[in-house]
Amino acid sequence: MVNSSNNNSILSVLESFTLDDSDDIAQQVAENFRKRRVEKNITRQRISELSGVPLSTIALFEQKGLISFRSLVKIAMALGYSSDIKGLFSNAKFNTMEELELIRRKSGSKRAYVKSKKK
Repeated sequence: MVNSSNNNSILSVLESFTLDDSDDIAQQVAENFRKRRVEKNITRQRISELSGVPLSTIALFEQKGLISFRSLVKIAMALGYSSDIKGLFSNAKFNTMEELELIRRKSGSKRAYVKSKKK
């Protein structure tokens, strides 16, 4: 028999589980940025000066999650998060065993396609 508290724990995890979309992720990244900026007691104006990103771009990012990747990199660097940006996509991820096998086979490859032979 399954413990009632285990059932409640499982249900609470399932209730909080939602599939993210790109807007949700962008907004979460923006919120995380704002929290880190405030924790370091850095104003939007100061982060603009440190990063070279216009103040209006920083405000738009924090409010709507909209920013170019280049500007995101600049503000991440200004807050000391260079390694986090550099680490994006650094670890192979897989959803199926077939993908895992493909990742293993292609681990040294520099192309996502087979080079065609010239006729």
